[in-house]
Amino acid sequence: MSPQGRPRAIAINVGANTTLPGFRGPVRPDGRFAYVPIPEREPTAESVPTYGDLSFPLDVDVSEVADRRIHLDPEFAGVHGSTTYTYGDEHGVKAGPLSTLDSGDSLFFYATLSLRGDPADAPDFPPEWGAYLIGEFRVERAITGETYRGLVPADRDRFASNAHVKREDFDAKVLVAGSDESRLLDRAVPLSAPEAGATAGTLVTELSSDSGKGPWWRRVLRYDAEATERLRGVIDERQP
Repeated sequence: MSPQGRPRAIAINVGANTTLPGFRGPVRPDGRFAYVPIPEREPTAESVPTYGDLSFPLDVDVSEVADRRIHLDPEFAGVHGSTTYTYGDEHGVKAGPLSTLDSGDSLFFYATLSLRGDPADAPDFPPEWGAYLIGEFRVERAITGETYRGLVPADRDRFASNAHVKREDFDAKVLVAGSDESRLLDRAVPLSAPEAGATAGTLVTELSSDSGKGPWWRRVLRYDAEATERLRGVIDERQP
């Protein structure tokens, strides 16, 4: 728990984008979406699935990247063959804040998604693309990569299915395990304002510590304990 005894949260960008693999996942006006992972770019010690091996909702067309291997991170139990909740990251800018998360805190995941459908049917969604919350880990444990290397094999098993652990050279600077309260959302929740994807909405400008200026959708967003509770409430209101 946070020092105040209540949860706090961090939100980070994940999933397919216009650079990797070259397209965004879709979101429908009713909030349904597809979680599309990025490609795996490193050698792996064991086989990992390709885009063609997975089944995506909303008729996501992966024909041009069907043979590319995926970097399934984060993983959500019951999604794309995963049975647990883990996330790893090799970038220090994310690893630093993520490693401070305590049990009971939240790690939110957001992705840039392209609206598929009539914008008139989604008045609170940006008309083309936007950043949307798609999942939440209720943190069970967060450890640094250095700590992981020092664990006995039995304790490492908690992270055995993580994409960074499957690489030939383990490179995660942080690993996060989510409890059974974690989830991939049923409906995406917009972080962008309705007028444009690049414009930050109130969940960014009023609840997080981020200014919402510049490319905010690429940054780590931080929420204090009170903001975390309010954000969780907004998310729950939008789920069916």
